[in-house]
Amino acid sequence: YAFLCIFNCKLERYMKVISDTPKGTTKINVDVIKHMEDKYPEMTSEFQKIQREQYELFLHKQHDYGPQNIAVGQMLVNEEEKRLSLMGIWFRINDKVERIKTILMRGDNGSLKGEGLVDSYSDISNYGVMAQVVARGKWAK
Repeated sequence: YAFLCIFNCKLERYMKVISDTPKGTTKINVDVIKHMEDKYPEMTSEFQKIQREQYELFLHKQHDYGPQNIAVGQMLVNEEEKRLSLMGIWFRINDKVERIKTILMRGDNGSLKGEGLVDSYSDISNYGVMAQVVARGKWAK
């Protein structure tokens, strides 16, 4: 027990804690960001590039479909309507997970029949962000 207490105390001193603020945003130590970008410049740059590509894909798809595909015909003004929308997003994510599993089990990239492995991962990422927007009450606003 004493070992765990000592370990936890030391661990807390060396860790930077990321905590949610009341507005749902995250406080991030700028030193950690600079450190990671300096240590892993290609990885962090590629991550940012992918996020931008996904944002642009999101905008194009929202232009094509409109926000009601995620709102499931609701105004999302109460918790029950948000819950229905989040369940719809969960269902879409589940479809993508099953697609990824099938592609990986077959050992191909899935691109011969349309949407490939990377596209499926990208869609899951975007659905995750969309779910957060819905949960925060900002969808279609």
